[in-house]
Amino acid sequence: MSVSRGVPRPRRGGVAAALARSRLGVPQVVFFVLAAAAPMTVVASAVPTAYAVTGLTGVPVAYAATATVMVVFAVGYVAMSRHVVNAGSMYSYIAHGLGPACGVAAAFVAVVAYNLMQIGLYGAFGVVAAAAASAVAGVSVPWWVWALGAWLAVAVLGLARVDLNGRVLGVLLIAEITVVVVFDIVMATNPAGGTLSLHGLEPAQLAVPGMAAILVGGIAGYVGVEATTVLSEETRDPRRTVARATYTAIALTAVLYAGSAWAMQVAAGPDRIVNEAVQHGPELMFALVDGHLPRLVIDVGRLLLVTSLFAALLAFHNLVARYLFALGREQVLPAGLGRAHGRTGAPKLGSLVQTGVASLIIVVYALAGLDPIVHLFFWLTVTGGLGVLILMTATSLAVLAYFRHHRRGESRWSTALAPGTALNLLVFILGGTLIGFGDLLNAPAGSPARWLLPGLYAAAITCGLAWAAVLHQTRPAVWATVGAGADAVTRPTHPTPTARKEIHR
Repeated sequence: MSVSRGVPRPRRGGVAAALARSRLGVPQVVFFVLAAAAPMTVVASAVPTAYAVTGLTGVPVAYAATATVMVVFAVGYVAMSRHVVNAGSMYSYIAHGLGPACGVAAAFVAVVAYNLMQIGLYGAFGVVAAAAASAVAGVSVPWWVWALGAWLAVAVLGLARVDLNGRVLGVLLIAEITVVVVFDIVMATNPAGGTLSLHGLEPAQLAVPGMAAILVGGIAGYVGVEATTVLSEETRDPRRTVARATYTAIALTAVLYAGSAWAMQVAAGPDRIVNEAVQHGPELMFALVDGHLPRLVIDVGRLLLVTSLFAALLAFHNLVARYLFALGREQVLPAGLGRAHGRTGAPKLGSLVQTGVASLIIVVYALAGLDPIVHLFFWLTVTGGLGVLILMTATSLAVLAYFRHHRRGESRWSTALAPGTALNLLVFILGGTLIGFGDLLNAPAGSPARWLLPGLYAAAITCGLAWAAVLHQTRPAVWATVGAGADAVTRPTHPTPTARKEIHR
């Protein structure tokens, strides 16, 4: 089943039940997903952390290897997007491939995962913005004030036209990528000891013990890139736009991550990079270019790290709102969530709900005096990344099941070989992540966070399956349209058994 395109937006009671059509092209979609991936945040924070925590020098080739995993996953993912166009993205793919029950369970996982990713970023934004304001203007304001300021801006933009969001993200993203590229060039052209080393890019580094931990972290760095399909209903020509945007986003992030990790190693020296990362942490990139660039340029880089975090906040807010919209439209969740703003086409109630949940958690963390970096940013975003990894693994299995009997014009590579390979790779990475999750969090031994945070997904899956059973027994019309997208509001109220099979064909 594929959602029809070029048709009027269905409406319920004068309120749009479909998102604004044809407002996004490839560049805008790429801006959204790269903003969610937050390249400068990954380069400035995740790369030094990988060096410091693992003590390994193969970080550059690890990012290149995880990009390969993402490309292989994207082959089947993109093939699926040509047949199922739905803002529910992986939830709808899983519903079509593995059935409505698995789809509803996946929906619950997605809502938890993307909310954790978005809300966790407020902790980092508040701390980084407070530090930048203190360094640049001598202003001392608590982190939560900056976090609430960003929250207000995201709340306003979340109700605006999606193409306006795309332009805002585009400006911020181009600025931060420009600075990262300039810093990389400076670091690579000023090698330690005068020697340009390729040590960190050698494939042999992948066989070094402990590399699995970097691969897990590498996958987390690409979270957000998979969101091209969430915007599929709002794109021009979804069949081509989603594919081009997905591969473009993966390629750009791979070059930025692997290239920046390598440039840092060149500037510090392969034998010194780990010690430098331990010493400087998120300041490593700025420390390595200090003395080679004007102080003003370095300060601009620090400010763009703040805008990078804001861009990620806005991008993930849009992803959560659209997932809630898709679930409300199909009445898996309250139907009010499935209504778009009549003027802007934005998912109105879904945006407001996400905004409300975020404000509540920010206030709770501020009142409790919890560490905004460790307990809000790091713990929540790592847990959110785990949820996306679960969804990617299930989606690869769903692609195999969906194309099991009929390739629907797709190649065998797209429908079987690539998704099968991706499934095996992702199961391996997911298993390693679950086994060592407490260590990934760096939580103290005996801390309930070691089991409570990953346990959120066990609870989400259990609740999803239970709710699916309720829908199956009490609301057969809703059960029949799980994953149907815009078609869910145009189908008969009481579909026949044949129609139910057609929806999930």
